[in-house]
Amino acid sequence: MSSTILYGYWRSSASYRVRIALAWKGIAYTYVPVNLLDGEQRSEAHLARNPMGYVPAVEVDGELFTESLAIFELLDGLHPETPRLFSAEPRRRARQLAACHTIASGIQPLQNLSVLGKLPLDAEGKKAWAQHFISHGFTALERQLQAEPSATGFAMGDAFSAVDACIVPQIYAAKRFDVDLAPYPRIVRAYETAGSLAAVAGAAPERQIDAKL
Repeated sequence: MSSTILYGYWRSSASYRVRIALAWKGIAYTYVPVNLLDGEQRSEAHLARNPMGYVPAVEVDGELFTESLAIFELLDGLHPETPRLFSAEPRRRARQLAACHTIASGIQPLQNLSVLGKLPLDAEGKKAWAQHFISHGFTALERQLQAEPSATGFAMGDAFSAVDACIVPQIYAAKRFDVDLAPYPRIVRAYETAGSLAAVAGAAPERQIDAKL
């Protein structure tokens, strides 16, 4: 029997999306918190897991893996018998991956603590920065989703996918920064649809053992 360990932080968007993915695929794991506010991500122990000093890192049978979308691919490959995160059809998979990168590459890094902490801005200035980049990315993502019909409300197609796993944490972050979500009805619909799933609800930040509310 394989063993899986997730090293993460309760409010990290990337950790959140991996928690959702693990739960969606029904993969049991041990959770080991890495406190970003205390700088544990810069410890030698964590740098051995993830040389970038980021979360998450996932350990499978003693082997370490990083980057949330790469971890999604790994989970689909190791557990093909469970519900897929990415479509097996190449064109749809490419569109799903592009939408995931809109969030994971185009939005989330620019709102991270490591970036905000380097800005010569006060709290309101940093909030405005985050609002700008989240809104910019959501405008693009809304167009991507509008081009993908869904009868069920999920992001791309009629089934839950990696795109939904990325959207849920990004909406959580957008709400923290008071982003106006009214211009993004397809994104909000996907968020609400995915939020009804037990796998998504259980991965919520406030339900993690290291949550500090």
